[in-house]
Amino acid sequence: MANKDLIIDVGDTEVSLALLDDKQLIELNKEKRNIKFSVGDIYLGKVKKIMPGLNAAFVNVGYERDAFLHYLDLGAQFRTQQRYYLTALQRQGRVPAVHKFKPEPDIDKDGKITDVLTQGQTVIVQITKEPISTKGPRLASEISLAGRNLVLIPFSDKVSVSSKIENVEEKNRLKTLLQSIKPRNYGIIIRTAAEGKKVAVLDAELQELVRRWESAFLTVKKEIKSPRLFIGEVNRTTAMVRDMLNMSFNSIHINDPALFEEVRAYIKGIAPEKSGIVKLYKDTIPIFDHFGINKQIKALFGKTVSFKHGAYLIIDHTEALHVIDVNSGNRSRTGNDQELNALEVNMEAATEISRQLRLRDMGGIIVIDFIDMQSNENKQMLYDRMKELMANDRTKHNILPLTKFGLMQITRQRVRPEMKIITDEKCPACQGTGEIKPTILFTDELESTLSFIVGKIKTRKLLLNVHPFVSSYLKKGLLPIYIRWDLKYKVILKVQAVTSYHMLEYHFYDRFENEIDLS
Repeated sequence: MANKDLIIDVGDTEVSLALLDDKQLIELNKEKRNIKFSVGDIYLGKVKKIMPGLNAAFVNVGYERDAFLHYLDLGAQFRTQQRYYLTALQRQGRVPAVHKFKPEPDIDKDGKITDVLTQGQTVIVQITKEPISTKGPRLASEISLAGRNLVLIPFSDKVSVSSKIENVEEKNRLKTLLQSIKPRNYGIIIRTAAEGKKVAVLDAELQELVRRWESAFLTVKKEIKSPRLFIGEVNRTTAMVRDMLNMSFNSIHINDPALFEEVRAYIKGIAPEKSGIVKLYKDTIPIFDHFGINKQIKALFGKTVSFKHGAYLIIDHTEALHVIDVNSGNRSRTGNDQELNALEVNMEAATEISRQLRLRDMGGIIVIDFIDMQSNENKQMLYDRMKELMANDRTKHNILPLTKFGLMQITRQRVRPEMKIITDEKCPACQGTGEIKPTILFTDELESTLSFIVGKIKTRKLLLNVHPFVSSYLKKGLLPIYIRWDLKYKVILKVQAVTSYHMLEYHFYDRFENEIDLS
């Protein structure tokens, strides 16, 4: 069984989440700490413009561009939900429980947007796609609140079970169970994680989701104007843990005490037996360096991505689609069988491409130019292999067989902007000027800084973080340079290599692992 580890790096401006599968980076998410308009957030929006030709409306939810709401995304019980909101507004937040509320008839499936919406109207909407490029967010009015085992859909009565639960008896057990305990006027989607769960666990989660929905209406007041956030999705860190936590999850390492407590409390609430997998990272080496993630990011996010035996991918992005070209490179060919060689490279490329799609969160249309193969049997093998590799991708996708030109087309749902990381670096020595100070004097600069620290702070135990090449230079020989400094300044100096540093970057830390301010 593969071991999955989640590494969470909390910085000043963003939180980075890396999912490792047997130490290999397979997913990377970066969340701005002040992020707005995340998928799952529920807003009170104001209808700005009705577009009868599109059968849609543009809604102001506070973003610079108005969000898009199509008639088909209103939900069958849109009128009931609106009447419930207006009741809350008139009663200043004092509303009956949803299960006691009399529903309205469903809206017409083939109806017109002008039949149900008017300009200036306040509507409850949920973000289904984040703002991408020049487009505003995409919205739906059929609300869903996701938990670990269940998804709650207010003003619905359907109970459905995840298709990934294959055991028919278990499917029937869960469906019968939830139909018997769910309140009236609530629909339920039973998630894969619910398989084998006891009634007490599911009932507790169901009650919490209902409480979360109904308590939001206590805040509804006439003097509070829309647009505004109505119910925030749990932050993406916790949402990712919620969606990914499974039996093969090995550990979660977090370098921030506050987030560590939050995630541990969340996991303790939904799976108490797993709370021990959350660990607080305290080392001075950056967490992504310690787990080898920064090195993998540099290797995986460039335009050219190498994989086995010298073969490589070239990945290009346009406004309309993504193009991936497969090249065999300088791979040594086994004999003269070009067809076999092409199949081997293509099969290995498929593995790397499936990883890249998840890593970069590439969405929309993806066109892959595989190496040409003549055999239809080999083309089918490649198609089957790609479907197998993409089976674990949680994002909705569709894969078409290879065309006669060797092209494969994949569509993958795009709900947030693609992950873009620039791997090329500005020259750290010259900062782009083309001129540098003499590198032979760098060790003199380090020694001068050490002397200043010893004289100013009077500390005797120090840690120096430097680039791996500099670390090797300071440690070489029978009497390394850093040992000579120990003897000269009567200190205990530990030198540590950090792969994410540029060549001439360095930082000193005191005995309590606090960085020393050199200004």
